[in-house]
Amino acid sequence: MPVVQKLYDTCKASFSPEGPISEEALEKVRVVLDELKPSNVGLEQEAQLVRGWKSSLNGTNGKKGRNGSYQYPPPIKYIHLHECHKFSMGIFCMPPGSIIPLHNHPGMTVLSKLLYGSLHVRSYDWLDLPGSDDPSQARPAKLVKDCQMSAPCNTTILHPNKGGNIHCFKALTPCALFDILSPPYSSEDGRHCSYFRKSPRKDLPGLELDQLCGVKASEMTWLEEIQPPENLVVRRGLYRGPTIRR
Repeated sequence: MPVVQKLYDTCKASFSPEGPISEEALEKVRVVLDELKPSNVGLEQEAQLVRGWKSSLNGTNGKKGRNGSYQYPPPIKYIHLHECHKFSMGIFCMPPGSIIPLHNHPGMTVLSKLLYGSLHVRSYDWLDLPGSDDPSQARPAKLVKDCQMSAPCNTTILHPNKGGNIHCFKALTPCALFDILSPPYSSEDGRHCSYFRKSPRKDLPGLELDQLCGVKASEMTWLEEIQPPENLVVRRGLYRGPTIRR
């Protein structure tokens, strides 16, 4: 049985419209996703090209803005594999220099597997502080991860309230990220993808912050919601892997 078919079958048995049915079920999905390789989803040729790729991130990959600077990162390709009311599966193929801006996954569990290449990831979780639940205002968040990832590496898991549910990526080389979301985005069910940026707000004393949630001031930042970035371009890609039997 193809690994991607095994992954689909495991997801189908492990997820519900509310997310993973149990921690054990989620672990079963993670184990199978850890096995996944570029060749299992029709991306072996792209992965081979990356192995001989030399970094040249000098701002020359992308589209020039009016003033001649490269304001528009190169477009990202999304390869859709499956979506139902319980989960979705897809692959983001990112050219070097491309960016997936800071965004959230409300009420969702996300498994991500870097299939090839290298990227930089930064992620946050909301801090539950009094008076900080107004979405129209900047909200305090704790930095969870700020590091480089290179394939091969293990699957990462984001939970609704921990693990770095709000994250962004920047491709350092051509790379591909396999994503499983449970449940998937759904505006009707209150799971709308929102985008964020750092706010200049810094009015919470470090001592009070530490007393409230045990977080150092250096690990905390304020995030404010923004409109979807105009320079985010995601195009649909063609899936060339084994057929998934539903």
